[in-house]
Amino acid sequence: MVETGYAPFNRTVDKTNRILHEIEEACGWPSERRNHSYGALRAVLHALRDRLTVEASAHLAAQLPLLLRGVYFDGWRPSSVPVKVNREEFLDRVRAEVTFDHDGSTEEMVRKVLEVLKNHITAGEWEDVKAGMPKDLASLLP
Repeated sequence: MVETGYAPFNRTVDKTNRILHEIEEACGWPSERRNHSYGALRAVLHALRDRLTVEASAHLAAQLPLLLRGVYFDGWRPSSVPVKVNREEFLDRVRAEVTFDHDGSTEEMVRKVLEVLKNHITAGEWEDVKAGMPKDLASLLP
């Protein structure tokens, strides 16, 4: 565990590192590619956030570790959401924000990141997120 001198910060750094490590494992990336797991997570969180309503977005964010909540809301413009996108537009959004080369398709990477996220969100909240998506986009969410 990282020692920041403040227990809530220690916990959020630890939880965030665990999520990033799980993404690395799912994608087959070594820990030296931590910037890739962070970049993939950030891109998926932003695409998801912008597709959700303000209320749904706030409910999802409340379940994220404090550090990831900051990443999630970074650059958010609540007056501009939800952005109506289909599956391909969602993937294009992630593709545009991911600034590194990765093996496999963007869709595969998105699915893996979403699977990790799902494991850190309550089942009820995850179902609410899926229910707020059009069918073609909801099919990306595990």
